[in-house]
Amino acid sequence: MAAKKTVTVEQIGSPIRRNKSQAQTLVGLGLNKLHRTRTLEDTPAVRGMINKVHHLVRIVEDQA
Repeated sequence: MAAKKTVTVEQIGSPIRRNKSQAQTLVGLGLNKLHRTRTLEDTPAVRGMINKVHHLVRIVEDQA
């Protein structure tokens, strides 16, 4: 069985003065404070969430 691909994201921006849905998306990704990182399964849903808040997060590394 192949290992699942993961993506690591770090929060680099604050959700203050942003749409409520963007703040909720950060919480959905497991990010709620600056410079927190989370390693998530690389799925289309997670990529869509990252794309929605791309200005508030950065991808640290892609792993196979």
